[in-house]
Order: sequence, then C-alpha cells, then structure tokens
Amino acid sequence: MRAVALYVTLGALVVSALGTPPPASASASASARGIGTASAEALGTEVAARRAAVSGIGFGPCAAVEKLSASVRCGTVRVPLDYARPGGSWIRLTVSRVRALGAPSARQGALVFNPGGPGASSLYFPMAARLPAWRRIAGAYDLVGYAPRGVGRSAPLSCRDPADAPQGPAQAPAEPSGTYKKERIAEARAYARGCARRAGPALRHYNSLNNARDLEVLRAALGERRLTYMGASYGTYFGALYATLFPGRVRRMVFDSAVDPSPGRIWYANNLGQSLAFERRWRDFRVWAARHDAVYHLGTTEQAVRRGYDTAAARLARRPAGGTVGPGRLQAAFLQAGYNDALWPKRALALSEYLKGDPRPLIEQASPRGGAEAAAAAENARAVYTAVECNDAPWPADWRVWDRDNTRLAKVAPFETWPNVWLNLPCAFWAVPRRRPLDVGTEPGALPPTLILAAERDAATPYEGALELRRRLAGSVLVTERDAGTHGVAGGPNACVNGHLEAYLLRGRTPVRRASCAPHPEPDPVSLERRTTDGPGVPPGPASDV
Repeated sequence: MRAVALYVTLGALVVSALGTPPPASASASASARGIGTASAEALGTEVAARRAAVSGIGFGPCAAVEKLSASVRCGTVRVPLDYARPGGSWIRLTVSRVRALGAPSARQGALVFNPGGPGASSLYFPMAARLPAWRRIAGAYDLVGYAPRGVGRSAPLSCRDPADAPQGPAQAPAEPSGTYKKERIAEARAYARGCARRAGPALRHYNSLNNARDLEVLRAALGERRLTYMGASYGTYFGALYATLFPGRVRRMVFDSAVDPSPGRIWYANNLGQSLAFERRWRDFRVWAARHDAVYHLGTTEQAVRRGYDTAAARLARRPAGGTVGPGRLQAAFLQAGYNDALWPKRALALSEYLKGDPRPLIEQASPRGGAEAAAAAENARAVYTAVECNDAPWPADWRVWDRDNTRLAKVAPFETWPNVWLNLPCAFWAVPRRRPLDVGTEPGALPPTLILAAERDAATPYEGALELRRRLAGSVLVTERDAGTHGVAGGPNACVNGHLEAYLLRGRTPVRRASCAPHPEPDPVSLERRTTDGPGVPPGPASDV
C-alpha cells in the first residue's frame, strides 16, 4: 500500500509485570488463532522482553543526523534479528522521548507512536509536545517515537545504491504500452534481486510480525507494565497484530486510519482497493477546485479541471518543468493532495499558474529536493516498505495476473492504478518465502477497549478497513469523521475527533460502540500562501509509502 501519514525506565515494575501471565481469555484467543503460546518466536519474544526490562534504555542527546530539538532525548533498544533464535544476532532500534510535561502525579506512562509506512520513522513525534493539539496528552504521557527495524539507523536496509535509481523526469502513462510494461518489469526484477543480494539471509526478518514483537520489547525497555500505543496507517496493522499476540499487555490503543487486516487482503487486494479509493479522492479535489473557479480558473466542472491536469501532463511529457518535473512528479504531487486536503490550495494554484505559463509554483512543489541525503532516505524507506510487504503475505508471481487485474481497474481508476503497480511489483519476483498473514482478532474480554479513528473518504486506508478492524477487535470503538478524506486524523483540525482522542487517552473513556464527527472545514482557497505541512497533526516527518 502507499500512504503518507504525516507523528524512565521503571525496570523493577516491568520485571514483575513480565512475570504476570496474560489473562486466560487472552491466551485462549491466541491459541485459537494458531499463534501457539509455546512457539519459538513467542519464547524468543519473552526472552528479549525480559532482557530489555532489566537493561532499559539509556537516554541521552540525540545524534545530529536525527535533526531533533534539544528537548528530545534518544537511546536504543536491542531486539533479536530472528525471534526464533534469541541467542543469535541482535539489532538496535533508535528510540526518542520527551518526558511528560505535567506534574509527576499526573503521569500515565509512555505513549508510543508509529506513523505507518512500512518504512517510516516516528523519531520526530516527541516534538509534538509543543503543539496545542497535543499539549494535554503531552502533560500526561512521555511521548515516544522510534525507527522500526530497517529504518534510519535501526539496522538500515537498502536494495540499491540511491545513485542507481532512475534519474530524470518520469512518465506516468494511464495506459502503459507493452514496451513500457516490459521496462518496469525489468526494473522490478532488478530491485527484488538487489534486496536479496544486499540484505542476504536477514531479509526475511523484516516483516510485520517482527515489528509487533519489537513493540513488545520496546514496551518492556520503557518500563511499562502495559502498552499505550497509537498507530497510523500501516502502524494500525502491526498494532492489531500486537493486540492479537499480546492482548494482556495492552493498556490503551489508538488505530488512526486503519488498514483492513483481513488475511486475504494483505497486501495485494488492499492495494487494488487503495487505487480505487484514490480515484474517488482525486475527484473530490477536482470538484473542490471547480467550485472555486473564480480563484483558480481551472473550469467550473470537475471534468474541466481534469482536462487541465491532462493538458499539463502532456506538456510536461514533452518539456519537463525546470528540467525535473515530468508527468510522474506531477502525479506524485497530486497524489499527496489525496492524503491531506490542506494541500489542495497549493496544488490548485500550481496547476493554474503552470497552465497560464508560470511553472515556478509547480517546480517548487514537485521537484526533488534534499540532494544525496534525501535520496538515501527515500531509498531506505522504499526498501523497508518493499521487504515488509513482500515478506508478509503471498503475492501473484505471474505478471499476467497483475496485468489482468490492473488493466481492468485502470478503466475506472486510472489516476493511481499503474503507479501503485510499479511500486509493488518487486513482490512478484521476491526470493524470500512468503508468510501467511496472522488472522487478526481477539475474543470478548481479552482486550481493553480500543479506539479506532477513521475518515469516511480516506483513500490511503479506505473506510472499510476501519469497519473490519472494529469487527475483529472485540470491544473496540469506531469514531468516524464523516464526508472527509484526510489520512491520519488524530491531532488534526477536527476538534470533535481530538476530543474523543483525549477522552480516551487521558480518562479511558470511549463512546458506547461508535460515534461520528462532522467533517473539518474544507480548505480556504483564498489563503493561497498559507504554509501547510504534509501531515495533519504532528511535526512533519519523512514521507512514508504506506
């Protein structure tokens, strides 16, 4: 999937907590789903958690490369590369933290956040403590971020030298030719080979189940008897895996913009659904731009706005703007707007100005930036994304299946279908044996109440995923932002959603079963120069691919 989600050691207590088995109902639930409480991985996780509880995390100044404020402290936690062999190789995950800002008596523990991906880091998350939307939560919780395995300096993964990535303006044909498809197939094969060659036998250990186990070790290292966690986008998936594997270790959990965890949808079918949902969200943008034709002059109908976009793509194919922005970067820029409607005014302005002859706003918004450092970070994120999704589940190994399914889908959803294929196609040629996804779910009483947040028109994680997660996690509560589509709603512009988030995290209160909030206001087309972040409610972190 593609998604951009824009988020004191109490050793003695943890040691005693680790000696307390989960409730009987939790163990029964795990056994019923084939987890096997005596499996090698389960025993390895217990060993690693016990060690982490004793050693804790030695927090100190963060490395300059992390670019965090001085108030944030960093450390590392050791986890096994292979949980079935905890006596073998171990890797270190980088962790960041800001202590709770309120009175010590008001502290409720640590709140761990993951923004999604796979391949995204939340090391920036503690800086959210300074944002108004997070102030009360930051008063009660240590805000904790971390770089999951493979990400950043956490045993980094790479599948090719960033310098070897395709250079220059990229095309984005809605109806790719046979020759173009062959070129992209060759690129996907080469990328999959690069992952296998560079990572070697370690490659198979980059998967969602290990991400969930790493979260359990991090809980222990932080000195938390039970985990308080918020995951966004892909972070909801391995959060749900954690809830299934370790229900007795959950204190509170927030699932923001939930992935559909059904085993049959991980990940090929979810990607098909995502491409379809982005077509709807792309239309939402065009309807909005047409409604503000007096500002942007892109036309009074969504069809007219689409024709303007198509005209721009055709021009860029002939002559890339600034020598760097071709149709591929144009599509990627407008795809970002599908994640966050705060970007709509900037993108509409860029398209309008380009069509009138001024390419500067489009170049500013869509050109690659950051040089070699940014290219290396982008390659790292893509490598982790690819490894995790390809390892997690079976994928069609026959190109004809991909071609058939996506040719059919592109007839009704041309905007994102083929770019999504090219991103995920290395999984067709993956050398590592695939796993069977865990059947996510808990029995009644095994899990404390959990909170699911979802926007009804979210494209990156379509709303049906939130409904399915609610069905699978007994006692979970769903809060829906109606008729809205921003991906990642916690801490964003909707006061109603934030009120439910605070009530849950601060007081443990949830609606009875579900609740709904009116949509946040649409972006103001007049405020064209307003600076916006690419994330809705936490300091901007690196873009993720889920």
